[in-house]
Amino acid sequence: MTGRFTAAIGFVLLMMAGAVAAADAVPGPAPQDLIETTSTRILQALDADRAALQSDPARVRRIVDEILLPHFDTDYSARLVLGKHWRDATAIQRQRFIDAFYHSLLRNYGSALAEFTADRLTLLPFRGDLASGLATVRTEVRRSDGTRVPVNYSMRATPAGWKAWDVTIEGISYVRNLRNDVGAEVDQRGLDAVINRLETDNRRIEDRQAG
Repeated sequence: MTGRFTAAIGFVLLMMAGAVAAADAVPGPAPQDLIETTSTRILQALDADRAALQSDPARVRRIVDEILLPHFDTDYSARLVLGKHWRDATAIQRQRFIDAFYHSLLRNYGSALAEFTADRLTLLPFRGDLASGLATVRTEVRRSDGTRVPVNYSMRATPAGWKAWDVTIEGISYVRNLRNDVGAEVDQRGLDAVINRLETDNRRIEDRQAG
């Protein structure tokens, strides 16, 4: 019994060591560092262009796109949003949905960040186990009226480094919220109709901002 118990403990420790080694092997910065750097860069870029943003709201989207996209796992998020419908989607439908989903996220996330400034960003202490390959980075951003807004990032380890796959602002998860809406809509109207609606919404808002 003692021998089997010792062997079992040794096996568990070996598995844990392997998980830690795998997490350590993820290239690039750790989740906390990545979000701090990325968020600060976005907010500083917005701060530098406040006057231009008044006349060109689409500039917010371009700033967020340029800085966030390399660190956002769009494909993974889109698969989560579509859920069971991802399996039945064609390659073209998947790509169209990924593009429409990302532009929708970009628009909503950018709009939320537009009222924040870099000096109001606070990175909260990290809680979790990086060896699991998943992490949540918690931040707070203070509005001009003094209220504190929690902005949390769900992260996952990938061969290309840690990537964000969801943003939760004031307790509202963008991926979870969209998944509930999209799932019901696909069931009722079909995937093509949902993709067309998202693409139309994105174009309408982009045209309005450009005009």
